[in-house]
Amino acid sequence: MPKPDRAGRSPLLETRALTREFSGFRAVSDVDLAVPEGEVHALVGPNGAGKTTLFNMLTGFLTPTSGQILFGGHDITGKQPETIAHLGVARSFQITSLFEEMSLLEHLELALASTTSLTTRFWKSPRSLDQFRARGMELLDEVGLADRSAQRAGTLAYGQKRALELAIALALDPRLLLLDEPTAGMGVEDIDRTIELVKAIAVDRTVIFVDHNMHVVGSLADRVTVLQAGSVLATGTYDEVRADERVISAYLGAAHD
Repeated sequence: MPKPDRAGRSPLLETRALTREFSGFRAVSDVDLAVPEGEVHALVGPNGAGKTTLFNMLTGFLTPTSGQILFGGHDITGKQPETIAHLGVARSFQITSLFEEMSLLEHLELALASTTSLTTRFWKSPRSLDQFRARGMELLDEVGLADRSAQRAGTLAYGQKRALELAIALALDPRLLLLDEPTAGMGVEDIDRTIELVKAIAVDRTVIFVDHNMHVVGSLADRVTVLQAGSVLATGTYDEVRADERVISAYLGAAHD
């Protein structure tokens, strides 16, 4: 049975001794993670700490060497990415992968169609996607892009592309949203806008995100898990982990006091 957190909430996502080896090298080692429904949870650590490998296992892009992943109390260990996505897990990748010539609204219409029986036959009639137009516009409005709905994705600024990617992930109506470096490569203004955007979309939704920016982590996370060399170093609130001597020594240092 899933173990409840300190507030008595059962975890929506739980990992048990999750491990991934590559040719004898342990990229992730015996990671125990429990994220209750409605929590915004940050994963932090330097390059090579195992964050992306962990994300890849949670979403089915990598099969664990050992250990277990539970989602909503059900074992999803080793299931295919499309199966995990249909269960209610959506992921926004660190590197955007948009269709440069398609409009923003077309991206949303296709994403919404992917959750229906139209997935393999929408191309038979261009008008078959019209039924998703209204919802697509709602999602674009949610991320501040409604006024650019007809614009080609390739013409967007970097921060706007990341916002579009978030809208695409939200089109899957996920119970759990995984964000891989949502502010990577952004200037200060875009970072602050993205923080507010993630706060808005996290209402009534569980979010796990990776970010190196401690301002972003402190602004968004209810709890933080610090990874070091593939293992959990500390878990707690932002204030708790930043006061942990092990974390200070390993990552934060005096610059973040």
